Amino acid sequence: VQLVESGGGFLQPGGSLRLSCVVSGYFNSNRCMGWFRQPPGKERERVAYIDSQAWTRTDDSVKGRFTITQDSAKKNLYLQMNSLKPEDTAMYYCATGGPGSGRWYPCSFTYWGQGTQVTVSS
Repeated sequence: VQLVESGGGFLQPGGSLRLSCVVSGYFNSNRCMGWFRQPPGKERERVAYIDSQAWTRTDDSVKGRFTITQDSAKKNLYLQMNSLKPEDTAMYYCATGGPGSGRWYPCSFTYWGQGTQVTVSS
């Protein structure tokens, strides 16, 4: 299983970016897919995800600014980020897995990409 993120960069506050993630080698009709981020010196946090029933959820901190989507084949995951703020600066990761309990309920994110850096600064 391989996940490869792209689309990160350096930009000023108020700007927009679209992150992409290509998933290969994972065949699960009940998969979850999600975007996470890890700011410098902080723990990894979930930003948005699509659960096994294809419902989307977005964290309150980015609601109204970030949108998660996937293509019909579920091989590409996207995160459209608008009105970016300095506090959005982080390494962004995509992940996939099946349904599960635990920290990332209702999903269990088993497979992770290497991340793409997003830096928002004036």
